Parts: sequence; structure tokens; C-alpha cells
Amino acid sequence: MASATATIAARLDRLPRSSHIRRLIALISLGGCFEIYDLFFTAYIALGLFGAKIFTPTTKGFFDVEGFASFVAALFAGLFVGTFVFSQLSDRFGRRSIFTFSLLWYSAGTLIMAFQDTPAGVDLWRFITSIGIGVELVNIDTYVSELVPQESRGRAIAFNQTIQLIAVPVVALIAYFLIPTKVLGYDGWRWVVGIGSLGAIFIWFIRMGLPESPRWLAQRGRTAEAEAIMADMERRVREETGRDLPLPRSIAGEIEEQRGSWAEMWQGPYFGRTLMMSAFNFLQTIGYYGFATWVPTLLISQGINVTKSLEYTFIIALANPIGPLLGCLFADKFERKWQISGAALGIAIFGLLFSQQTSALGIIVLGILVTLANNILSFSFHAYQAELYPTRVRAQAVGFVYSWSRFSAIFTGFVIAAILGHYGVTGVFVLIAGAMVLVFAIIAIWGPKTTGLRLEQIAH
Repeated sequence: MASATATIAARLDRLPRSSHIRRLIALISLGGCFEIYDLFFTAYIALGLFGAKIFTPTTKGFFDVEGFASFVAALFAGLFVGTFVFSQLSDRFGRRSIFTFSLLWYSAGTLIMAFQDTPAGVDLWRFITSIGIGVELVNIDTYVSELVPQESRGRAIAFNQTIQLIAVPVVALIAYFLIPTKVLGYDGWRWVVGIGSLGAIFIWFIRMGLPESPRWLAQRGRTAEAEAIMADMERRVREETGRDLPLPRSIAGEIEEQRGSWAEMWQGPYFGRTLMMSAFNFLQTIGYYGFATWVPTLLISQGINVTKSLEYTFIIALANPIGPLLGCLFADKFERKWQISGAALGIAIFGLLFSQQTSALGIIVLGILVTLANNILSFSFHAYQAELYPTRVRAQAVGFVYSWSRFSAIFTGFVIAAILGHYGVTGVFVLIAGAMVLVFAIIAIWGPKTTGLRLEQIAH
């Protein structure tokens, strides 16, 4: 039995690894697959949008709506609004409720976008859809970090991203077959987009197997609900392991029920963390989405035809789930900040080498290495930024700092398009490398240690 004085968080953090908790993370991750599918089809449908004469690869002016950069900007403008303005809804209404609502929002918006015929119409619905995606991605990081014990947070986020990133080779394969063709009179890119909206069918089945975050319930004063969920988790884990659970270990001064506020992320230790992660996110998206979103276009700029570009991109996309899958082996073995820093340097080095490749083997090998480094960076920092704030403001604070990656990405597409036009692929990767070196310095110098510590301990 749990100690009468032990907090919900302390009881959760003493749980051993179990298939029950892995199942909860898997369900959340399956929901997140649809958001990842949507984020990454940006790169693949670009070629279809060019063929349909809706967008052009380059721009006539910095904010040219007919250029593909405007489509990328609409995506990240919506993500910015979702993370900056609406991520606080998760702290107010709960992780489970927002998980469901955001998926429904995304599915409806994506389906409508598939039937647009003008650059302005496509951009508008891309923006609306992306608001829901922005909310969901922050909510998933928060949800996962609060459901797993302290010794498994990095592994859980890596497992989460392994499942989610399976969507990347799936969308690449679908695009490979559909983009060059028409089906029932509709362009292939419309089918690629429409398939992503099928997430709505699975949402209700997924949500029935998920509990609300007991940490969030306890913070909101909903003690009876938190207790019921926690007791069920303890029972399932005890039955699975066949032994008694370790005693909970509370932290001195740990308070269960508290309400957070916007001002809290600008006070005490959170002030420096907020500045650090805002700067980090502003820069990291240049490397991550600069490659992931533009790689087919970059290959075409190197003289590779559409079919070969899609083929190479699909092979490179197969590496996406491998990075976080490998991360399951080391995510909690050494300090999170060094995982982030090392991955940033890898992106810089491999990216510069990628820009110089002319052979199929060189393009694929270096493309895979950039992808692996990107994905190690991704699962590491998603775990990291969710650890830096207390439960009462976690989604709001993560949404704020993460929104800076969305804000910078609004303009990054236009910058990359301009650099690609004037300096070629090498110029694009010089930009990416510079951003990644700054990311390394920011985290290596100012990042606090978090691996293996309780969330409540990091918060204090």
C-alpha cells in the first residue's frame, strides 16, 4: 500500500518499467502519428504542388504567396499560434481532453485542404490545420513526461518518437506512388493529404484506453480521480511484476495541489531556462525542418529528376524511426544536454558533407546520417524541455519556448528559398551548420542536468 502522506507524483515515480505504461505511451504515440504524417508530407507533396501549377519552387518576392515557401510559412504560422496561444488549454482542461480535441481539429482541417485549388486557399487551410497540430505536439510531450517514472522519461520519449516517426516512411512511400499520378481524376498530392485525415476514425478508440494524467489531476485538486487512476496503475504494475512496489520518496517541500500562472516561467530558476530554450528553439528548427521539409526540392536543385528525388527521399525517410529506436538504448544512460549538443554538431557536419554529394550512394548515406542526428536531437530536446518546468505550468511553458521554433520557421522557408536561388544547396547547408553550432553552445554552456531526476526535483 502507498503511504498516506506520499504524493501522487512520488508514487508514480517509484513504479518499475512495465508493459502497462509502455502500452499507454504507445496509444498516445499512435495518435501522434497523424500529426507527424502531416508535418512530413510537406516535403513530399511539394513536387505534386509544383506539377499542378499551384506553387513554384522559388519566390518572386520575400512573401510571394505563389512560392512553396508560403506553404511552409503557413504551416509554421499555424504551429506558432497553436503552441504560443493555445498550449495553455492543456494545463486548464487536461492532457487527455486536448489530445482528443486537437486530433479532431487536425483531421477536419486536413480533409478540407485536400480540395483547395489556389495558393491562398491551400495556405489558409494549412494554417488552420496546423494550429491543432501545434497544440497536440506540445500536449503529447507533456502527457508522456507525466505518465512515466523518473528513470524512464528519456526512453519513453524516444519510444514515443519511434512510433510516431513510422509515419515518415509511410508518407514517403505513399507519395512515391501517388504524387506522379492521378486517381479517379484527382491529383496524387490530394490523396496524400486526404489519407492523413483518416486519424479521426481511430481517435475515439485510442482515447478509451487512456487515463488522464494523475499528476495533472492532483495539481488541480481532483484528488479522488487522481487516486483512482494511480491505484489502478499500481495494481496493474504489481500484478505484472509479481512483487511489491518500492516505497515512494517525496521531496522536502513537495506540494501536491498548486495552480500555475504565466508569470511563473519568468521567475526564479525558470527565467534562465525560458530564455535558453527560446533561443534554442529559434535556431534548432533551421536544421531540423531546413532538411526534412526541403530535401526533395534540394535534390531537384542538384539536377536529380522528380522520380529519383522521391526514390532517394523515401530511402532516407526509412531512417526516421531508427534514430529514436536506437535512442531507447541510451536515452537515460547519460545526461540529456549532451545528447542534444552532440546531435547538433552531427547535423552541422553531415549536412555540409551532404551538400557536396553527387553520387546516389553519397546522397543516401549522408542523408540518412543527417536524419539520424536530427531524430536524436528531436527526442532528446522534447524530453528535456518538458522536464524543465513544474506540472502546473508545464504545457504552457513548453508551448511558449517551443513556439519560437515555429516562429523562426515561418521565415526560414523564405530564407532557404532565397539562399537556394542565389547560393545553391551548399549555401543552404552553411546556414544550417551555423545554426547548429549555436545550438551546441547554448545547451552545452547553459543547460541544467535533468537525467534520472524527479520532475519535482528539477522544478525545485
